Amino acid sequence: MDRRSLIKHAGIAGVLAAGVAPAVHAQAAIRWRLASSFPKSLDTIYGAAEVFSQKVKQLSGGRFDITVHAAGELMPAFGVVDGVQAGTVEAAHTAPYYFFGKDETFAIGGAIPFGLNSRQMSAWTYEGNGLKLMREFYAKYNMINFPYGNTGAQMGGWMRKELKSAADLKGLKFRIGGFAGKVLERLGGVPQNIPGGEIYQALEKGTIDAAEWIGPYDDQKLGFNKVAPYYYYPGWWEGGLQLDLYINQKAYDALSPENKTIVEVASTFAHVETQAKYDVKNPTALKQLVGAGAKLRPFPADVMASAFKHSMALYEELSAKNENWKKVYTDYQKFRSDQNLWFRFTEGTFDRFMQSQKL
Repeated sequence: MDRRSLIKHAGIAGVLAAGVAPAVHAQAAIRWRLASSFPKSLDTIYGAAEVFSQKVKQLSGGRFDITVHAAGELMPAFGVVDGVQAGTVEAAHTAPYYFFGKDETFAIGGAIPFGLNSRQMSAWTYEGNGLKLMREFYAKYNMINFPYGNTGAQMGGWMRKELKSAADLKGLKFRIGGFAGKVLERLGGVPQNIPGGEIYQALEKGTIDAAEWIGPYDDQKLGFNKVAPYYYYPGWWEGGLQLDLYINQKAYDALSPENKTIVEVASTFAHVETQAKYDVKNPTALKQLVGAGAKLRPFPADVMASAFKHSMALYEELSAKNENWKKVYTDYQKFRSDQNLWFRFTEGTFDRFMQSQKL
């Protein structure tokens, strides 16, 4: 019996018992490089790429090897999309909204002010039209995306001085992630888009007055509480930041069906594990930060109201002038409305009750 006939009649269990390797193992070895926008010190967010790489290697029996490179090793943190688009690297791990300067539509793939929370974002991506719409958009940049983790709702950041009203935002030099800076500008602030590994120094020297990153676990690692005592919440611009794996389209198309499936499975694994890590690590880190003197403060009501008003106005303006934005945001907006109605009666009510109890 020849090899093809053996596989057909014996099935996978029989094939393995007979010592005949499945087709995926017979393929040539693949070596890719992945450029991250994050420093190695942040084991949660940077670590997602390593989790993905390890899972790809495991699922392929070692024949698909992806080396992960931190921000600055192969290219700057904000240069990874250009690197993937040009084929300098096969893949990148980043926050989509970093690249809103290319087109504001990038931001929808990550997080926009007063957007979807993490569960809603996953629902829109996997079961709504999110993945389809974003892939149509990313095709213009010669790349395909895979969801690659979510931070969950973020904190609002660290400030050197107390923020008492929206008026205190005037002239405030605030390191804020990507697209949200457009809303901060309308509130009178001065947004600064600085990579994670460079924020502490800027805050310490007073080059900036305030900074946000993600949440307690990462913020504690970066030491922001040592140079800015006031810790605000919530991060209204990031109700659930979804990270992305970007892959050069030509490199992806060259993969076998088996290896494409491996990429999909491994990225989904990393997507789920990333938020699980944040949800486990953030509570302990927050207690430690408060114990060390961090002063927790909610954003003043007028800040929230003004930010919401300016955000909605911005989205209307973008829909009128950016066809890419309009196509994606129209679907996103409807999905958000339906989700908020549902969460209002279920998740929101349950959460408010549980958080009022002394457990």
